Amino acid sequence: MNEDVLEILKALTAKIEQLEKAVYNDDNLLMKSGYVVIDSPTPSMTVQKSSGVPDVSSMEWEEIHSVVKRLAGE
Repeated sequence: MNEDVLEILKALTAKIEQLEKAVYNDDNLLMKSGYVVIDSPTPSMTVQKSSGVPDVSSMEWEEIHSVVKRLAGE
């Protein structure tokens, strides 16, 4: 896997993890103010799955981090 792509993957997973923690935080002002709604449109994409990357949609963050480390050869 290309080193630049791997660094982007690491950065994106860290950002998404931060966003998930912010959205589900009990003291989150976005949820309390109504800016985040449950019936908002859901984006969809048609993506061809890579053979080397497992489906991460049902993984915990620890598992995702271990997959990234494995892909990096660590």
